[in-house]
Amino acid sequence: MIKDIVKKMEKYGIPGRDLHELPSSQLTFPDGAHYRMEISGVERPEVCEALIDEMQKRNVPVHRLISAVMGATLLDKQELRRFAKAAHDAKVEVIMTPGPRAPWEIGRQMATPEGAVCGLRFRGSDAIARYIADIYRCVEAGFRGFLVWDEGVLWLLNEMRKDGEFPEGTTFKVSIYAGHANAAGAKLLENIGANTFNPIGDISAAMYASIRKAVKLPIDVHIYLFDAWGGFVRFWEAGELARVAAPCYFKIEPGPSVGALYKPWTPPDSLSFLAREKVKYGQIIHEIIQENNPELKLSAQGPADLAIPQP
Repeated sequence: MIKDIVKKMEKYGIPGRDLHELPSSQLTFPDGAHYRMEISGVERPEVCEALIDEMQKRNVPVHRLISAVMGATLLDKQELRRFAKAAHDAKVEVIMTPGPRAPWEIGRQMATPEGAVCGLRFRGSDAIARYIADIYRCVEAGFRGFLVWDEGVLWLLNEMRKDGEFPEGTTFKVSIYAGHANAAGAKLLENIGANTFNPIGDISAAMYASIRKAVKLPIDVHIYLFDAWGGFVRFWEAGELARVAAPCYFKIEPGPSVGALYKPWTPPDSLSFLAREKVKYGQIIHEIIQENNPELKLSAQGPADLAIPQP
């Protein structure tokens, strides 16, 4: 019976099993690279500036920033423009998180032990409209990349993008909050407009390989994850993960929890210190890959396909 199901799955382009033989991916980024560095929790312009300073001191490329996780609504227009200019000048892609965020809306089912398994979704059309309004606000400041965690909203944004509602090159990244962990979910996201997506963190290399077989879009791999979400460090797996999942972004996100760090009252100095540490971790990851998988290539700073802000 299972063998028959496997054949039927593969008929639709979905691997019928996890690929435990770990085949090398035949795909790369447009510049020929296998992996890039992504740093989360860059909440304010001064944190972005500290990260860029550390990146330049260490001479290690950082390609993408996941920013304003607290919600971009909480940055004023001057802060948004300062943020966009710093990233533009350093040739770094920024994925902004439009606000208000779903965890701070009226619905609290997701905060209950059983409600948490339902996933993060917008409640009602009003919430969608407010989210899109904040995207327009960020576009006006120059940003071109946005975080999405609701498949229906991703479909809507993609339709709007086709109709020219957003500037050319606008990118939509699907968050780990969407909860996808298999090739079928990845295929769905690719088909409805995702440019890149972040599966849940605790999946194996064989599972990443099966996802890569089904889709071409970049995969965002949590290489360091919050304590509250498992707290794992996969630095020594980085070469294998890049080999099977390329093109991929290594997502560096240490800390106690999302709720503890990405709040408007978290001191910028604390976030700046952590941003500098994350750049160091990117350097360590690159060194480990160079020593163990020298055939794998890291993108240089500012490749042409990034959604770099245009202030």
